[in-house]
Amino acid sequence: MKNPILPRGITRRGVLKGATALGAAGLILPASYRKAAAEPRRGGVMRIAMGHGNTSDNLDPATWDNAYVQVMASTIHNYLTEIDTDGTLAPEIAESWEASADAATWTFRIREGVTFHSGRTVTPEDVVASINHHRGEDSGSAAKPIVDPITDIQIDGQYVIFTLEAGNADFPFIMSDYHLPIMPSTDGRIDPRSADGCGGYVMQSFEPGVEAHMTRNPDYWKPNRAHVDEVIMLPIIDAAARQNALITGEVDVIDRVDLNTVHLLERSPNIRVISVPGTQHYTFVMDSRVEPFTDNNVRLALKYAVNRQQLVDTVLSGYGVVGNDHPIGRSNRYFADELEQRELDPERARYHLQQAGLDSLDVSLSASDAAFGGAVDAAVLFSETAAQAGININVVREPSDGYWSNVWMVKPFTAVYWGGRPTEDWMFSTAYATGAAWNDGFWDHERFNQLLSEARSELDEDRRREMYVDMQSIVRDEGSTVIPMFANYVMAVSDTIATPDDIGANWTMDGFRAPERWWMA
Repeated sequence: MKNPILPRGITRRGVLKGATALGAAGLILPASYRKAAAEPRRGGVMRIAMGHGNTSDNLDPATWDNAYVQVMASTIHNYLTEIDTDGTLAPEIAESWEASADAATWTFRIREGVTFHSGRTVTPEDVVASINHHRGEDSGSAAKPIVDPITDIQIDGQYVIFTLEAGNADFPFIMSDYHLPIMPSTDGRIDPRSADGCGGYVMQSFEPGVEAHMTRNPDYWKPNRAHVDEVIMLPIIDAAARQNALITGEVDVIDRVDLNTVHLLERSPNIRVISVPGTQHYTFVMDSRVEPFTDNNVRLALKYAVNRQQLVDTVLSGYGVVGNDHPIGRSNRYFADELEQRELDPERARYHLQQAGLDSLDVSLSASDAAFGGAVDAAVLFSETAAQAGININVVREPSDGYWSNVWMVKPFTAVYWGGRPTEDWMFSTAYATGAAWNDGFWDHERFNQLLSEARSELDEDRRREMYVDMQSIVRDEGSTVIPMFANYVMAVSDTIATPDDIGANWTMDGFRAPERWWMA
């Protein structure tokens, strides 16, 4: 049976948690630390199989690029901040923070008494070295774009002070990014090969592409977290093999449930399917520099030519919701639910073709299941409904190997997977800002870029929401991306596993925190 977790909004109070009482904030713990106190039991071995992971994985946080290492990282490491199960921002290694009036300077108080697995105390110097690992002209870190706006980092006693090139009201959220764990430093540098963290579990062994084995940290500072004695993580890429391992009892938890066969798990009395709506979305992106996609009327015609509900029902087996051609999900705090939902409308699609001076349209759409499970099927369904509007979509089945290097951002019309981002600014800056490295539609919109810059430093909540709603509207009506569906994070657990009532929607596997937040039933 499906178990949707309803998203909640993020409040300004959550963003600035503890800002008015820095010294006392360490006594205030996130709700998710407290509410499970009566239920979880200690002990047992949690075996997790994930549809990610490969032999090139390593311990350097600058390189982490898949959910397997991201869950593993959140198991052995802590971060300055943590996104809680209800979507609010919670203190972690930073027990509190406050912003200057223009949100260009942020002061974090570093929690005292936390130790690394090696026994060393976590210090402000470790925080600075951990963030600096991703900064600098020579940095090849995947996190470099989100830390580049930091112009200076200073230490004042137990405080770390970040100065930004411009105000950013979301900066504490950025510090929760999975690339930015707090690691021990020596002479101002971290060792990127080290597994020494301050998280709930201690790394015992890690064989990339094969297995990671962690044991509970007996000195973990968080109450009511890290319940099991051992965590074993296995990368099992094949969906059928992964689900069979759960059915036969070889593992206790799996992610990326195959939606074509999810009904088999739903029928099992010993298995529970967990479906969490979040920011994950599937797209068909057009290169706005290439004819015919330079014409917004052509882009609108394609947006009106897709049956969104059909894709949710068929490709996602109902485990998702329709998209509205912008990347902000219902779990985001500024989701524009007031925008009219776009639906299949062949006549309106024909109208926009006529406005573009066309009677019909012929385009090729590249797709592969490397983009997302069912991407080729989704493209075929798209082609069938588009034909009703005089649009001929030639579906090109691309090989999975090399899809992200040879097809995505290379060919003009492609299927794409996006995990989304916890905040609107983060998502828009990553994939829609002019010149962004992952702006896969090569889209350029002056008014959008202006709003993006202004909203980032706007501290008035109502005004900020107004700006982000405007940006969603602009992307919806003038962007170069068809976003027909948001896919739930679909996982499954055996009856040996218990979970809290609320499960994080910011990433899969309870915001990558399942080993820390879940326990043996």
